[in-house]
Amino acid sequence: MASGEPHPWTLPILAARQSIIAAFATGAIASHLAASMTDSPWVEVPLIAALVLGGGPLVIELLMKVARREFGSDLLAGISIVTSVALDEYLAGTFVVLMLSGGEALERLAVRRASSVLAALARRVPSRAHRRLDGRLIDVDLNDVAIDDHLVVFPHEICPVDGIVIEGRGVMDESYLTGEPYVISKAPGVPVLSGAVNGESAITIRATKRAVDSRFARIVAVMRESEQRRPRLRRLGDQLGALYTPLALAIAGAAWAVSGDATRFLAVLVVATPCPLLIAIPVALIGAISLCAKRGIIIKDPTTLERIGRCRTIIFDKTGTLTYGEPRLDQAHYLDAMPPSEILGLAAAVERYSKHPLASAVLEAADRESLFLREANRISERPGEGLEGEVDGHLVAMTSRAEWLAKNAADAHRLPDVAAGLECLVAIDGRLAALFQFRDAARHEGKPFVEHLRGRHRFERILLVSGDREREVRYLAEQVGIEETYAGQSPEEKLAIVRAEQLRAQTVFVGDGVNDAPALTAATVGIAFGQNSEVSTEAAGVVVMDSSLEKVDEFFHVSRRMFNIALQSAVGGMALSALGMIAAAMGGLPPVAGAIAQESIDILAVLNALRAACPPRSLTDF
Repeated sequence: MASGEPHPWTLPILAARQSIIAAFATGAIASHLAASMTDSPWVEVPLIAALVLGGGPLVIELLMKVARREFGSDLLAGISIVTSVALDEYLAGTFVVLMLSGGEALERLAVRRASSVLAALARRVPSRAHRRLDGRLIDVDLNDVAIDDHLVVFPHEICPVDGIVIEGRGVMDESYLTGEPYVISKAPGVPVLSGAVNGESAITIRATKRAVDSRFARIVAVMRESEQRRPRLRRLGDQLGALYTPLALAIAGAAWAVSGDATRFLAVLVVATPCPLLIAIPVALIGAISLCAKRGIIIKDPTTLERIGRCRTIIFDKTGTLTYGEPRLDQAHYLDAMPPSEILGLAAAVERYSKHPLASAVLEAADRESLFLREANRISERPGEGLEGEVDGHLVAMTSRAEWLAKNAADAHRLPDVAAGLECLVAIDGRLAALFQFRDAARHEGKPFVEHLRGRHRFERILLVSGDREREVRYLAEQVGIEETYAGQSPEEKLAIVRAEQLRAQTVFVGDGVNDAPALTAATVGIAFGQNSEVSTEAAGVVVMDSSLEKVDEFFHVSRRMFNIALQSAVGGMALSALGMIAAAMGGLPPVAGAIAQESIDILAVLNALRAACPPRSLTDF
């Protein structure tokens, strides 16, 4: 985290404090006006209290920023508060306290983001493991697990450490690491990864690494490093304030020097207080956040709305972003005289009782052909041995190529070459009937979306980075029109690619799994799809709830529209303030009148900024 930047956990406290100061200043002004009508001797007391208790902390904060060489647009407000006290212009000073604290409260509210990525990661892995010792199971602390310990992973539990299966058969979901949307069969001798979710059967593993050295622990370490190295970018208000602040100080100084009247110096600064920057921009941000939320897009880091327009490189993960994240029947090779629809119908009748992810792909294919599924009996699905069942007197078996050829080697010449993706064999009454090949299909909107990124959104480089195999990544890249690809990438390697691209240009990363979390955090803008992974959605600045590329495009357009509206409000407000500064420099606006004029300018700027919350006719252009 950058030096001097408040920790995200403190932002709610800071926002609350600024709100209290704003409320106190409002009450002080109201009390002052009421006392003025009764000729009370205490007429200035509420204002002095507001300046001391509210303005004092604000000025101290500004001095600390100056000490750190941070010269933002709020520096003018601090000078105005100090000058108003020195010249006994307490009402004008209290107006400035109100404007400054109110604007900062809105800003804190707009950028508040609960940084709970590491907590979400920690919740994924159990704190204890089931160690088998002398025929007994003993629950031990995860940090006490040693290499070569025998651990039992119960059904649906998360694997605590990296290891090798020594007993039992089943499946594990490792998609959070590999990026492939498939469960992986596990049998004795097969490695397992920490953080993988076990299936229906308990298995026993031999630990090959301690918890602190396991795969998931390395992801946590990379995530922590990435979080600490998140770049800090200049905000729109600070960029405009860097030009506006010197100009206002120059006009105020010249007015004092020419007239010899210090009150004119204060009047110019009060009119110059950059509330269109301090208030209108956060209001536009909040409006855009609200509009996105209505469209199913959660903005967790509001600065992404400003950053996205400057990004020139976009990196996509493969599975679940440019694909649907689930296998589909891609090709069916029928090897028996039985009609293809009959073979598919028999296979689907059996797969209806399976929880394997390929089962849903077979059922979907049967549904597309409007096949009537008959009843299946005597269903058997033993881990590692495939699925069997009886349908209308036919014995139907779904198994792997290796499993079938181990018993029927003579059928090898009948099978096509192994292709990318997954496959399964269909045997009917002991005869080879079909080979089904599955792929994770590209999203139908993928190609037009990718094609319009360069022209419409000014992206100069488009990359596809995946933990999947080279053939699968190349196949998808051809489907959607991406030329630059990286396959077989670990979370650390994805992070390295993002950092290398960040050296060339500001970068967007779009992903959906735990393995994407470090890259999502390190990118200028991280966009996570759906709610499949709590970790990835915590790491990202933007979460697209319904996993749609159209929603990503909507986010781009909401951002561009918000930026334009915020710029209109800020620049328009500053232009009106400049006219007011000239009038104040010439003696036409005393400090209090200048404060009221500035409040009127603020209202106009905020009303324009509120347009960011109103939906336009269309939010997509592909």
